[in-house]
Amino acid sequence: MTISESGVSVDQATRQALMSLAIGDTGFLGEAADMREQLRASTSLDPKTFSLVKIGALVALDAAPASYLWQVKAALDAGASPQEILGVLTAVAPQTGMPRVVAAAPEIMVALGLELPAEPGL
Repeated sequence: MTISESGVSVDQATRQALMSLAIGDTGFLGEAADMREQLRASTSLDPKTFSLVKIGALVALDAAPASYLWQVKAALDAGASPQEILGVLTAVAPQTGMPRVVAAAPEIMVALGLELPAEPGL
């Protein structure tokens, strides 16, 4: 058991699971991955298209930054290129609004392992 800074007792397994999630490692969530694949199969979309559509949905929802880590990885694993992910941002911009696309760009950069610009607008 570990005692957190807030005084909460956290067991090692829970701590490790949360650490894994915090860095985007969702491997222990096998059941969720299985559900995702069942959902994808029911759409008749191939895995790459499914992942790209989900990135578009994240932009539209102004999703939390961590959401991009998992979805961009899934898209890359399914064969999507960074250029295609940029294409999704371009495609959804008229419907979602430029501020949401601009907000998503750094999250996608982080998910791609790119360094963020030193100052906004560079």
